[in-house]
Amino acid sequence: MEQQQLVRGMLYLSVTVVGVPGNAAVIWAFLLGLSQERRLHPADAIVLHLACSNLLVLGVRCLLETLADFRLANVFDDTGCKAVIFVFRTSRSLSIWLTFVLSSYQCLSIAPPGSRWASARTLLARYLSLVFFVLWLINTSMSSAGLLFSLASTDNSSRVMNSISVEFCYVRFPSKRSRDANGAIQVARDVVPMALMTIASLVILVFLYKHSQQVKGLHSSNSSRTSGGAEQRAAKAVVALVTLYVLLYGVDNGLWVYTLTVKQTLSSSLISDLRIFFSSLYAAFSPLIIIASNRKVNSRLRCEGLEKLAPEKDTALSTM
Repeated sequence: MEQQQLVRGMLYLSVTVVGVPGNAAVIWAFLLGLSQERRLHPADAIVLHLACSNLLVLGVRCLLETLADFRLANVFDDTGCKAVIFVFRTSRSLSIWLTFVLSSYQCLSIAPPGSRWASARTLLARYLSLVFFVLWLINTSMSSAGLLFSLASTDNSSRVMNSISVEFCYVRFPSKRSRDANGAIQVARDVVPMALMTIASLVILVFLYKHSQQVKGLHSSNSSRTSGGAEQRAAKAVVALVTLYVLLYGVDNGLWVYTLTVKQTLSSSLISDLRIFFSSLYAAFSPLIIIASNRKVNSRLRCEGLEKLAPEKDTALSTM
């Protein structure tokens, strides 16, 4: 095994080991809550959908890349490349837009009751299933290039005109114009929600700052301080997710623009590997923020762990 391939395998393995259990735990916690309460809060439904998208990103791309790098399994034939690149691009973009929807909903949640923004939050919650459907429809359509132009890599793949190498696969576009147009669409698909969620996060930060100043000025009681504690924790968690997203996907999109503008990078998979790694970092670390900041998820996972430990203690006592 070449040293570069070993490094790739270890990087993808580390992201997979952190991200797959984390997202699976978040999904399990919300499904457990759904079975107990028979409903999900709109924000919880968005986070659940986000965790599912992140799990797809890690499972379809990072896990399969790890198996191929260590020569345990290789699904990257022509059909496999089409499926993997299409699902990865769709789930990756879904993760981006769902983070935007989450930040927007949280931004609307801090609006005063009875205001126009509070009405918009109610409307968003009511039609959340439709929002999910539209996002799936748009992002699957915008990822269709993966189905149309992806092929398995061969010895002379690097010499194919208008192609982009992604290690085990390459994407061969019919012309330079179509390649550049597809690249521009992908950048716009990422930058638009990035700008919008940044604005939403700034609104949340301004609200948190004003609220803290009001609390200091009024010297409010402990009960009034804790009344909005849940919303403030959720707002801070969303700001943390957005900050993580902007940092990692900012690097990802910077590398993508560099790939399109510097011809020498098209035949090498190094830049593509770095892009996939940085975008996968968000999918790997966002569940850690969710688990740490979401008390519902945290308490359900702890309760589940205690329930599993209890029978083990009983068994140990019965054998003494």
